[in-house]
Amino acid sequence: MNGRRWNIAVAFCLLCVAGCAGTRPAARSLFDGRSLANWKATDFPGTPGVPRVEDGRIVLPVGERMTGITWTGGTLPTMNYELSLEAQRVAGRDFFCGITFPVGSSHASFIAGGWGGQLCGISSLNGDDAANNETTTTRTFELQRWYRIVIRVRPQRLQVLIDDEPIVDVATTGKHIGVRWEVEPSRPLGIATYRTAGTVKNIILRPLSPDAPAGSTGAE
Repeated sequence: MNGRRWNIAVAFCLLCVAGCAGTRPAARSLFDGRSLANWKATDFPGTPGVPRVEDGRIVLPVGERMTGITWTGGTLPTMNYELSLEAQRVAGRDFFCGITFPVGSSHASFIAGGWGGQLCGISSLNGDDAANNETTTTRTFELQRWYRIVIRVRPQRLQVLIDDEPIVDVATTGKHIGVRWEVEPSRPLGIATYRTAGTVKNIILRPLSPDAPAGSTGAE
């Protein structure tokens, strides 16, 4: 290839890369590590704990029932996206991370460590909560240990991984998706604990390619 053709080929490749970079949605951090900007304390019944930021993490203290934060930062995707965060149980024996998130025109919640400390699952599918549907599973959670939770929302499937281990992989076609009434104040996006102290950090939202296979990350 002569020099002129080589320069044209290189220029074409650079234009393609620039064009893709210019149109591809980027991952988005939803927590700045310093403040609760774009979040508010969730208006749960009873006397919730007061969320605060400490050492680059959001602290959700023990409340009478539930303590949480709710997103106030504007429009969120409702399909073909991945939400990830790190969470840990600091004290208590119930769920230390209940994540409510958009699914199309509705919402769902993923519960980590509920119903006595070990149960995980999606609330709700066809009116059944995380303890009573096909996503119900159990695992042990250690105090003061960080767990990375990844939620993937696609048109026909919900997937959840904890530390890269598949926890939920459920088809949603034909199923009614909703949330329990107690967590309705968490919509459109919220993180909550129940009579348990927890902390969260590194809250990241990533778009997923609509064409990627359901089992892949498909992250843009």
